[in-house]
Amino acid sequence: MRTLHQVTIAALLAALGSSCTKDCPPLPPPAYQTPGTATAPAATASATVAPGAPGYKGLGVESLAPEVLARHVAPPLDRDVSAKIQAMLDVRAPAAGIASPDGKRLYFTWAITGTAQIFRVDSPMGFPTQLTGGEHPTQIVDVTPDGKWLVVSRDRNGEENPGLYLLSPEGGALKVIQHKPKVQTQLNYLASDGASLYYRANDVTPDSYAIYKYDLASGKAESVFSEPGIWSLADVKGDTLLLRKDVGSNMGQYFEYALATKKLEPVIGKDEKEDYVARYGAGGELLVLTPKLGEYRRLYSLKAGKLEPITPDLKFDVSSFSVDRTKKRILYTVNEGGYMKLFGLDALTKKPLKLPALPAGDHQMFGATTLNGRYTSFQVDPGTAPAQSFVFDWTSSKLEKWHKPSTPELDTNAFAKVALESYPARDGTPIPMFVRRPAGCVARTAAEGPCPVIVSFHGGPEAQTTAGFSTRAQMFVDAGFVYAEPNVRGSDGYGKSWLHADDGPKRMNIITDIEDAARFVRAKWAVGGKSPKVGVYGGSYGGYSTLIAMSMFSGAYDVGVSVVGISSLLTFLENTAPYRRILRTSEYGDPEKDRAALETLSPITYVDKVKAPLMLIQGATDPRVPAGEALQFYEALKKKGVPTELIIFPDEGHGFQKRPNQVLAMGHTVRFFKEHLK
Repeated sequence: MRTLHQVTIAALLAALGSSCTKDCPPLPPPAYQTPGTATAPAATASATVAPGAPGYKGLGVESLAPEVLARHVAPPLDRDVSAKIQAMLDVRAPAAGIASPDGKRLYFTWAITGTAQIFRVDSPMGFPTQLTGGEHPTQIVDVTPDGKWLVVSRDRNGEENPGLYLLSPEGGALKVIQHKPKVQTQLNYLASDGASLYYRANDVTPDSYAIYKYDLASGKAESVFSEPGIWSLADVKGDTLLLRKDVGSNMGQYFEYALATKKLEPVIGKDEKEDYVARYGAGGELLVLTPKLGEYRRLYSLKAGKLEPITPDLKFDVSSFSVDRTKKRILYTVNEGGYMKLFGLDALTKKPLKLPALPAGDHQMFGATTLNGRYTSFQVDPGTAPAQSFVFDWTSSKLEKWHKPSTPELDTNAFAKVALESYPARDGTPIPMFVRRPAGCVARTAAEGPCPVIVSFHGGPEAQTTAGFSTRAQMFVDAGFVYAEPNVRGSDGYGKSWLHADDGPKRMNIITDIEDAARFVRAKWAVGGKSPKVGVYGGSYGGYSTLIAMSMFSGAYDVGVSVVGISSLLTFLENTAPYRRILRTSEYGDPEKDRAALETLSPITYVDKVKAPLMLIQGATDPRVPAGEALQFYEALKKKGVPTELIIFPDEGHGFQKRPNQVLAMGHTVRFFKEHLK
């Protein structure tokens, strides 16, 4: 009798159209087995031909042979290991949520079932009612002003091609607005009268987004704008649409489009490649967040074509802002070196706004404001526990906590406290780094020696590791590792020079920040003259950083785990989703103009230098980083005889949303590091 695990694989093969009836690839046994070692990989289209050469074609699960998926399935974990991870995954917080227009209900997204779904509470701290279910992640994105409908987004298997739906606040079946295969349908704007909404979708061509208006009463949609480009609707003023056109990573141009005349007029950013985020303010002015006039992002009012600052001149980025639909209040957050602070302005006078007395914490963040402007949700990450959510009534000035996070059987006060430290790059530049240390690793004797260290690089690359509560970091700490998270040059949150330091070929000048982290750890965190063992870990661009660390900088790290990482910038750009190719070219470089630099910066170019053990984890449906990136690197390492493992989740994309897969991914990651660092 086969195990449930094996039956699932058999069903997967059938669903993928496999006609194998005999001499089939072996199914994974129920007992533990190292991934990728049972059977030598057969020659496939994804096998790398030569370092840097295109070795695969395609994107998504359909680009992978069924036998490849079966061969690289995640083996089951030891029950004790699984139980520890399950317990940690039970520590979670709901999203801040959206209040009903009358303030009597709160709707929020929560992954308590193992997959993100929508819940409702009917009073502060009331028992939550689950409104959606199943295996597909579902999120609430807005509530109609009459409170009769929730606007809902649902994705399937991590494909990042979400559909848009309506859901009654009482529950029941979802009413589809649009959900098409290989198409992203995303809410952009819900009309203040609740009669219509606007969404964007790349259903005309995969590399462009058209804007549609959907009538809630008739259930009919009409195209209102369909020029080529990566367009989205930022705001609406009467019959005028404020449209954004993305022209690169963190680069946006804004236009006004008159529905009556069909005339498109530039507002700000035309013929530029600059970071702009814009919304209408009080009186029809345009509020613009940009670093255009300085080193850091600042919020401005655009009047007569001139940007006038309305937030203080700080040595930090204004990271985000919102304007309520009634145009009374502006809320914004400031990123103070990885700690988020909340501020507000009167939208008309621009004078500081009195905010609710939220608890202190590493991060204070605003959530959604009801369309009538009365209720705003807020969230505070205390740093020592999951985030706490509140709803503030601007009319009564009443702040209420509506739900609380889950921490079953765990005392989060025992979690390692995060510390902001730094290390010097080889040119002397200090690189900020958040560090968590197990209690037993704080003061080690020479006899004990140093604790092993894991250096974790974030994705993006324009993302940023921030302070705050983290169960993932704690899982590494609980396993006995010092966990360090650098914000190397190219990260967000430290000004535009830092952010753009790695654009295109410039990445060659600062890629050494990755190696310098290991050098620093070995030299400065040694105990009794003995350097610690050092592992490297990361997802997405962090996965790329891991592969670079293990190849270009071979010997700097003792072991690596790359999650959905890029192994060749060339094959990545050739195979990623069309809309992403346009945006990523500005970040990594043009495949034609910058080909030599892209080859130089690709881990596959240095695959022959890899000697230390490496694990790769990938989602088959990933629309960003194709699974071929992991396969071509894995197959090259197997030919060399380097200790390597590959796990592919057939029902996950760019990251793992389903709880069983999260358990397997983390369990095997920690297991691999323990085997090679302890």
